[in-house]
Amino acid sequence: MATGCAGLLAIVTPALSTAAPAGGDGVTPSQQTALDLGIQVADKETGAAALSAATNPNPYLANLPDIEDADYFGWQRKMAADAAARADSAKLAKLRRDGLTANRTGVAARAALTPFVHDEEEPAGTAGSNDSHADAEPIAPFGTGAAKMPAVRILGELTPPPASTPAEITTEEDQGAIPLATDSGIDGSGSATTDSVLGDGPHGLTGDGSNDYDFFAVEVGAGMTLTASTVGSPATTDTILVVYTADGEPVAANDDAAFGTFASELTYKPTEPGTYYVMVGGYASDPLPADPFDSGSGAGGADVGDYTLALSSTKLDADFYSVRLRPGDTIGSTGTGAVTGLTVRTPSGEQRVGGVQTDASSLYPPTSPLPGGGNTTIAYVAEEAGWYSLEVSGATGSYDVTLEAYRPGTQADRGRTQTVLLDFAPGRVNTGTWGGPGVRTVSPFAAFVPQWGISRADARKVENRIVNQVRRNLQAEIAGTNPAVNVEVLNARTNPELIGQENVSRIYVAGTIAETGISTIGIAQYIDPGNFGHQDEAIVLLDVLSAPAGPESSLNTFMGAESDRIAFVSQAVANVTAHEVGHTIGNYHTDNADDVHNMMDSGGANFGQNLYGVGPDNIGGTADDENIEFVTDTYAPVEGFTGEEDTENVTSWAYAGR
Repeated sequence: MATGCAGLLAIVTPALSTAAPAGGDGVTPSQQTALDLGIQVADKETGAAALSAATNPNPYLANLPDIEDADYFGWQRKMAADAAARADSAKLAKLRRDGLTANRTGVAARAALTPFVHDEEEPAGTAGSNDSHADAEPIAPFGTGAAKMPAVRILGELTPPPASTPAEITTEEDQGAIPLATDSGIDGSGSATTDSVLGDGPHGLTGDGSNDYDFFAVEVGAGMTLTASTVGSPATTDTILVVYTADGEPVAANDDAAFGTFASELTYKPTEPGTYYVMVGGYASDPLPADPFDSGSGAGGADVGDYTLALSSTKLDADFYSVRLRPGDTIGSTGTGAVTGLTVRTPSGEQRVGGVQTDASSLYPPTSPLPGGGNTTIAYVAEEAGWYSLEVSGATGSYDVTLEAYRPGTQADRGRTQTVLLDFAPGRVNTGTWGGPGVRTVSPFAAFVPQWGISRADARKVENRIVNQVRRNLQAEIAGTNPAVNVEVLNARTNPELIGQENVSRIYVAGTIAETGISTIGIAQYIDPGNFGHQDEAIVLLDVLSAPAGPESSLNTFMGAESDRIAFVSQAVANVTAHEVGHTIGNYHTDNADDVHNMMDSGGANFGQNLYGVGPDNIGGTADDENIEFVTDTYAPVEGFTGEEDTENVTSWAYAGR
């Protein structure tokens, strides 16, 4: 991972550049495709020592210069263990009881609120009565309004498809491309299995070493779902699964089936019937073939070993439940038993958040009552009043889903305004807040200003512009669905009395990677849907941002003679700062490779256009620069969530006034 400078950079005027580099920093096209499919491209580590702030800070919280170095495998396994411990804690149980009881407006409060139970109405052993958003089974008593109950346990069953005996697939090399795919024998519906090996054939260990891929052709009928799994393979074989269309487009993928296991598992329901191609490969830092029609187009270095593959094309049961939400309702849901996936849809049917065997609840602050643990966990902030659906999917059998709803955390603080305090000259910072080595002295923001070709005498002017821009980001630009945003953004230099006070969230804009021991551009303390912790902290480091022109992560790469340097640096640093604030109030990363430029786009590539606001001329500080805002965008695929995140809505309700 690029770590910037060893210390504070020498004060020099940067070289001028008039164009940004093409693409990301060091990511091949096939690696970018892997990231787009949700497959990491970094080495997988199993020891806790490898997940240190100096080498691998948590990529959910950090804005990384090089996303290809992010170890999601290791962090997801650690977060799952932490989430399980949190779910069993007495402190969380009390927070949930108190929070749910407080939600019962207009109803006599109890000492402890017990969630009511909703039993699935679909008759046992059948499917089809609640299998879509339109046919969702209503749970009328649920809600945060008067006389409603804000917690429910949903008990149901995912009905198994008709029993069938899997056909045995016989494989023969070379089957490493779509034209060479082995016929699975599945013709519209059915199942098949095979025991095979990765690493043999003309491109394996005894061949040219470009990677052995095994492709299987599956005919998927209308209304059917394609499933593929290497669960049951030897634990040491690290597989990946990818589904391709007949024209070579990858449409679904999975690397690790659940919380750090090497086996893979996926489901894909195509919009059109036809032949689809399931590829089994070994994990690598560049894991996909450059051309799925060329069996020798791999980059080499993939894992090898025996595997067992199970394939099917069948109708799978999925259960939908509808609940009425109010704008700003913050819901949390988790499931055990057969459930492996939970998905929320808006009243009009748009998918907002989905999670398959994903749990980031360990990143919630200690004051958050949202539930976690189980097989998968999601959180969501409602945009509008109406009936939303919760889809339950997974294996077959019984399940137990918890759904809880809370009003935003700031609504409990009547008459008080939350403050976001930007500290440009903190002196000493406790870096342990973000996993660093402890209290360290950091260089002030003013020390970096000359490295952007700006006089140090103008440092306070730049600071003030950053404060004003972050204020616009968090106030004027997020009118959204919340008419009463209640937040102030201030400079710690002129408001030192606020440091350490209640309802003050401190954001440091100072220091370097070497000074803090944290290898990132910025990092937040928590991700807090609903904003239940009002003193969460974040830090924005400045050595990568002020490095000499070249890397896409450096602001100097996008400045030339035409640039209004003060305007561009102020804008870019303010956006990075607002990005970190966005985490502390509940936003996850969004996709940095699509066409939507969002304040919460992840790091690693496209910094200029996505986060810094550089316009089409690739020069920052010119008339065509873009005002980056919190908007609706797809989740970052590699973090495991699906659907779209309305970051404007999450941000606006985080600061909900009464």
